[in-house]
Amino acid sequence: MASQTGTIVACPACNTLNRLPTGRPPAEGKCGKCASPLFTGQPLTLTAANFDAHAARSGIPLLVDFWASWCGPCRQMAPAFASAATQLEPAMRLGKLDTEAEQAIAGRYGIRSIPTMILFAKGREIARQLGAMPTGSIVAWARQAAGG
Repeated sequence: MASQTGTIVACPACNTLNRLPTGRPPAEGKCGKCASPLFTGQPLTLTAANFDAHAARSGIPLLVDFWASWCGPCRQMAPAFASAATQLEPAMRLGKLDTEAEQAIAGRYGIRSIPTMILFAKGREIARQLGAMPTGSIVAWARQAAGG
């Protein structure tokens, strides 16, 4: 949700929605409620409690890695996904959703194989990618899928 006065960004620590003023460097953004940085350069752990705040109510796209601890390719891709966060923030938020712990959300999006990455914008799925990828491929795919 970008506007003339800024972009709405959900806090990665407390999920409070914050307005990041236009022109202010995103790295300086802090949550108005808990004072945590709005961008950490690390993937967020997504749960039923915070998923919608970041996927639907935040004004920046959300790239989600649907994974499980027993999945070898998921574990193999984890460092690449974490590295991609440092390159893609603050243009988008990256998050990891454990499909075993959050089966309802995985079911809502028809996750049948993992790892699966889905890019959300304003609560809608805009792109999906199946299979493990290296950092450079994640970054290139996400930027292309987001339109820039």
